[in-house]
Amino acid sequence: MQPGYYRDLSNEAYHGGEGVSKSQLDLIAKAPALFQWSKAAPEDPEKKKALDLGDAVHALLLEPERYAAEYAVGPADAPRNTKAGKEKWEEFESTLSGQTVLSAEDGRKIGLIRESVMAHPHARFLLETQGDAEASIYWNDDREGVLCRCRPDKTIERLGWILDLKTTADMSKFARSFYDYRYHVQDSYYSDGYAAHFGEAPAAFVFLVVSTSIECGKYPVRLFTMDFEAKAAGRTEYHRNIEVYADCLRHNEWPAIETLTLPYWAKDKL
Repeated sequence: MQPGYYRDLSNEAYHGGEGVSKSQLDLIAKAPALFQWSKAAPEDPEKKKALDLGDAVHALLLEPERYAAEYAVGPADAPRNTKAGKEKWEEFESTLSGQTVLSAEDGRKIGLIRESVMAHPHARFLLETQGDAEASIYWNDDREGVLCRCRPDKTIERLGWILDLKTTADMSKFARSFYDYRYHVQDSYYSDGYAAHFGEAPAAFVFLVVSTSIECGKYPVRLFTMDFEAKAAGRTEYHRNIEVYADCLRHNEWPAIETLTLPYWAKDKL
């Protein structure tokens, strides 16, 4: 894989191909051996088919054609313990070709979440404006020379913006949990990948955050950007992760032992 910007690279080819991604750097930050484990560990095919509400919302908002191809909403008012309900389900299942089945209630919920997002004027603009959903960027890290990759949810080249869609079960906690999920690392990593290809840093990296839980009868929608301090911390962290990754590649040694430390509240009791 050569450095560049790829609009038509499949999700499977991206995740199974060369280059180190942000999610892999998350593993390296914990223990480099987890990077190797993640590539070799088997997946449970039954769990893989289970409903991922976040992915369904993501697909409906950014890739509606994928949503239509990969998801199917089951019949409403069709209990399987009745003859009429069984017949409806049998008829419905005869039309399937490998899609993940959503219950009528899940389908309704996902539809309402989409309507909630589209009711937010700025969120709607970002989703409807011209751009590339799930394009892949590859570049060589200018410090270690290793191949890096990222796959922004949406790249809006004419504005120089990157859009990343997140779902959360609790909107009130997102402003704190973003650090635990290393979204500040994602911001800097993706932004530097964008700059490596397009020759300049993105004008904005925007997180579109959608709640999957009801608050006051509605599904909250918020837009966030990170301040300079968060971006700088994210860049410092991913540089450290890349250095560890490059060193592991050079020596073919992947440390596995993680160190546990007392949480801050326990240290206060000492």
